[in-house]
Amino acid sequence: MDRIIEKKTGWRTAFTKKALPYWGGAALAVFIGWLVLRDNSSVLNVDASSLSIADAQRGEFNDYIRLSGQVMPLVTIQISPIEGGVVQEILVEEGAQVRKGDELLRLSNDNLELQILNSEAELAEKENLLRNTQIQMEQDRLQVRQSRAELQVNVRRLERTYKQQKALYDEQLIAREEYLRAKEDYDLAMEKLALVREKEIQDSLYRRAQVERMRESLDNMQLNMAMIRRRKDNLTIKAPIDGQLGLLDAVLGESIAAGTKIGPISNMENYKIEAQIDEHYIDKVQPGLMASIERQGNAFEAQLRKVYPEVRSGKFKADFKLMGERPDNIRNGQTYHLNLQLGQPEEAIIIPRGSFYQKTGGRWIYVVEANGQRAVKREIRIGRQNPQHYEVIEGIQPGERVIVSSYDNFGENDVLVLK
Repeated sequence: MDRIIEKKTGWRTAFTKKALPYWGGAALAVFIGWLVLRDNSSVLNVDASSLSIADAQRGEFNDYIRLSGQVMPLVTIQISPIEGGVVQEILVEEGAQVRKGDELLRLSNDNLELQILNSEAELAEKENLLRNTQIQMEQDRLQVRQSRAELQVNVRRLERTYKQQKALYDEQLIAREEYLRAKEDYDLAMEKLALVREKEIQDSLYRRAQVERMRESLDNMQLNMAMIRRRKDNLTIKAPIDGQLGLLDAVLGESIAAGTKIGPISNMENYKIEAQIDEHYIDKVQPGLMASIERQGNAFEAQLRKVYPEVRSGKFKADFKLMGERPDNIRNGQTYHLNLQLGQPEEAIIIPRGSFYQKTGGRWIYVVEANGQRAVKREIRIGRQNPQHYEVIEGIQPGERVIVSSYDNFGENDVLVLK
């Protein structure tokens, strides 16, 4: 006997086979919603007592950097011999105070001594040659004068003869040939006298020019001799300035070449502080900036006087000059700490410096929630920094609390649960 199947109505229809696809669609929608709405943040439990937590606050940001520098003399001159030689005597000990012109050490140079002797011999030879030439010229001058005097006497004698012969010839008492011979002799004597006089003038001019040339040559040799003797004086090395003699690199009997650095002399009246600065600040550091120094409980001022252009190992060198009063008992080689002011103080949101920066590079930080139970990673932007604070440009508001200690043990977790 057949049984009549009753048709399900109402809520019972949800449990029929026809309703199964709807149940599957609903389950899929719920699953997708869960995937979308669930919290994907990775969580790490940490001990709150091991963390350094600080408040972000609005305050005055002082733009400065802290440097370490060494005290050095403002003026240091390197001693180098002008002439090479063998160290014969050391006259001053290292570290001694010397005055300008004090003798420091003496050298000997046999080649220079031989050169001086040769130059002296050559100079003496030139002087003898000049004297002999002057004597010979004087003798030639006297001989020409004697010839001129003899010719003058001969001219007067031949002139009288010529006049006598002319008078006799005019009276036709002598032959014409005798008269002409007397006239020719007289004319020849006059020509010889004129030639001797011309020769005397030319010889005088020649002698004067020759003597001048020889004297110039002799003066040059004497000047050269004086320079060679000064070279001998250079074998005695003297202090160029007042100051303190540093490490003297010279040993008795050692041969030192010209130009070799053998030691410095430092002027101890004025000092500078030489510091190394990170190249990150190279665009901000300019000559004229002021720095403060704390020493012996007092504050002193220094001014940046020179910035060296070369960068080595990520740092560049700068020199500071002490202004006004100087610390007591200042010594070469001491280490001083300077606060170099890069700009004027400005109002900003600041957080204390901390080890977190090494991990995040200032791009993000953990911000503690108001209930103090969790800390959440948040992107931020850090601007300037000084030895005490970071300037926060974006991402943090005054009053919020942040973790500033090291993040090395936190991995990549987005949330820290503080226990």
